[in-house]
Amino acid sequence: MLRGSTKISGRLAGSRDRPRILIVDDSVVARAVIARAIDGTGRFVVAGAVPHAKAALAFLATQHVDGILLDIEMPGVDGLTALPDLIAAGEGAKVLVVSSACSDGAAATIEALSLGAADTLVKPDIGDFAGRFSALLDEKLSRLFETVPPATTPSARPISTDRAAGGFDIVAIGASTGGIHALSQLLREIPASFPLPILITQHLPDSFMPYFAAQVAVLAGRPCEVATDSMRIRPGRVIVAPGTAHIRVVSTSDGAAIRLSTEPAKSGCMPSVDPMFDSLAEVFGARALGIVLSGMGRDGSEGAQRIIDRGGSVVVQDQASSVVWGMPGAIATNGTACAIMPPTEIGKLVAARRRPGC
Repeated sequence: MLRGSTKISGRLAGSRDRPRILIVDDSVVARAVIARAIDGTGRFVVAGAVPHAKAALAFLATQHVDGILLDIEMPGVDGLTALPDLIAAGEGAKVLVVSSACSDGAAATIEALSLGAADTLVKPDIGDFAGRFSALLDEKLSRLFETVPPATTPSARPISTDRAAGGFDIVAIGASTGGIHALSQLLREIPASFPLPILITQHLPDSFMPYFAAQVAVLAGRPCEVATDSMRIRPGRVIVAPGTAHIRVVSTSDGAAIRLSTEPAKSGCMPSVDPMFDSLAEVFGARALGIVLSGMGRDGSEGAQRIIDRGGSVVVQDQASSVVWGMPGAIATNGTACAIMPPTEIGKLVAARRRPGC
């Protein structure tokens, strides 16, 4: 057993029919309480509990886990710095950052998600580790390890290289859980000189949107703004939906603009990808490209069908690279996706202004 690790009585071996979780937190009390919360679910197994990133890397060198609960503020290497190495060492393990630094609207949350964390959860003070935290932890883990029925994944279709006939004039991206990291991979492949507007609907609370827009601006190498009503859609502009409204596209005398809508979406999401896609299809038709990245549920699937019906194209993230293949998987399995690719390949396709044949 590793020095400094916390033995979770009799459960280190775990049960292979349940996801195995590694806890990384410098507080022995927090490790014990979190371990009890995980054990209490009956659906997850505590594979181990260690006090810092170095011990976690040593553990992962010899043990397989399905998930990692990671604190940020730890002695030595902090959680955010260690995150990329832990993801690599975890070989597919989903990382849930559990830290007091992830409070509402905190920049650390956006940074963690862009570095590859699957989700975040605010860790309460030691005296407040009660039923509410346990319920939230159970909910987060259950969503991350939600079972997706096996699906027949259609092959990617041929990609047209005829820009005049097969290109697009606008890009709209929808994402949820795991989507920020996928988005960062996609945007890194698109040069700052890319001339087309990009619209983004990411499921996030409104308080996080300024930090999210700032992160996107860095990744895209150009200004990114949180949408406001009547905002003009200009060449090269990146616009993200606010957390309190959907973005819809409307025609104007000189092009197109954003209209914000708070009408309930069928998916129940706010903001929702479907209204963005629906309106994009209406205004841009065959010149629209919709992209759906990692996320839970089916948001975007109806809007994607609308884009296809109007002659546009839809590309979705592949299952292997998705934290949760719910949103892209729903589109792929109903035959709406023109291509299924990892985020870097989607970014290259966008940068080349090519579109897959549908």
